[in-house]
Amino acid sequence: MKVSYRGIEKELPPKLQEKLDAKFAKLSKMLERRGEKEAHVIITTERHLHKAEITVQFYDHQLVGVGADADVFTSMSQALDKLEKQAVKTRTKWREKKRHANGEAPGEESAEEPAGETALNPARGEVHIFPVNHHERRKPMTLEEAVFELEQDQSRNYMVYRDAEKECVSVLVRRKDGHFDLIES
Repeated sequence: MKVSYRGIEKELPPKLQEKLDAKFAKLSKMLERRGEKEAHVIITTERHLHKAEITVQFYDHQLVGVGADADVFTSMSQALDKLEKQAVKTRTKWREKKRHANGEAPGEESAEEPAGETALNPARGEVHIFPVNHHERRKPMTLEEAVFELEQDQSRNYMVYRDAEKECVSVLVRRKDGHFDLIES
């Protein structure tokens, strides 16, 4: 990272300069994935207060860190810390916007999946999540009605319904042995 300084009347001691260089190197690792960056450091002094302003271009954004203190090194450290936080925040926003598990842009649905279905790709294979549409059947049911519907439709292994007697959401699951498990919330 190229660093250009303005407004520093005297040079910093070598140890403090090394610490600043280390902080700039850390920032450089975060930012320099898309070419070499330049940092502009401007130091202004009013009475005994040193104000450091560090500016860097990153992902078409201008990141600015400002720090103020009686010591020049401390003000620059504060500005670098603020700049790091901004860089991390901007990078995570960019990642969330650009990267998706299945490589699709936001709002697109794949041609293979029905609407509302979510497919995850763990290492072992695909896992499908099917949301239950509670708007199709709004009428509460009794346990007997739910069992009757599951017995009529052998292709379904479970039924989510609102229990009319207990006024709670219940799930009736068909077991492999032909019996049912009832889960109530």
